[in-house]
Amino acid sequence: MTIPMYQVDAFTAAVFSGNPASVCLLDTWLEDTVLQAVAAENNLSETAFLVPSPTGFDLRWFTPVTEVDLCGHATLASAFVQFFCRGWNQDTIVFETRQSGTLTVVRKGDLLEMDFPSRPPTPRDPFDLLTRALGKAPNQVYASAEDLMAVFDSETLVAEMQPDMSLLAQLDCRGIIVTAPGDHCDFVSRFFGPKVGVPEDPVTGSAHCVLIPFWAYELNKTDLHARQVSKRGGELFCRLVRDRVRIAGRAALYLEGMITV
Repeated sequence: MTIPMYQVDAFTAAVFSGNPASVCLLDTWLEDTVLQAVAAENNLSETAFLVPSPTGFDLRWFTPVTEVDLCGHATLASAFVQFFCRGWNQDTIVFETRQSGTLTVVRKGDLLEMDFPSRPPTPRDPFDLLTRALGKAPNQVYASAEDLMAVFDSETLVAEMQPDMSLLAQLDCRGIIVTAPGDHCDFVSRFFGPKVGVPEDPVTGSAHCVLIPFWAYELNKTDLHARQVSKRGGELFCRLVRDRVRIAGRAALYLEGMITV
């Protein structure tokens, strides 16, 4: 059996930056063990699988070790493949997901704007394991449905952080967001997810479901320009709209081919 596959760098206009995701196009769903094996073989932070549906596509995301409830950059990559590689002739694509409901992506020139749920974080007390894992004490700590978020004073602290992945993996959460005000944008962030097989995710769309409502409140504005200051880096254009967030970015095609399973 052969499956069309694309590798796309998301949240960037050029290859070798942003966050790479694999996008696999299926006619019908395969066994979960096969999907997980493909994601492990791809060895990227996320592999997206799409199956045509009456309204658009059913969409699932897998890291090399597990399925996840929501992934931003692989959704952006999936939309990019349909719009720019497969000739989707409408301005909107609808994705049906198993845990995060209906997600839409709208094409606005070379920008693709995703409509995701807002996930405002709730404050929690700082704790020693998190401080030791990050190597620095955050000013504030917040929790969301899946992740912890640590807030710092400066972009430099976030960009230069070298956390202890073995300690981060002991935390009871999907991943850890670190964030601060940006020097040349509204805010910056990084995302660490060693527990789900992703030591550092280059650009994390789903984390911005948490970051956008937080920074919209802190900065008293609903339109935000964000950067993820990982080694590869990425740029996101964000908007808070009531209980939803709009996350827009560009993408670039790196690879197109077929896989055999």
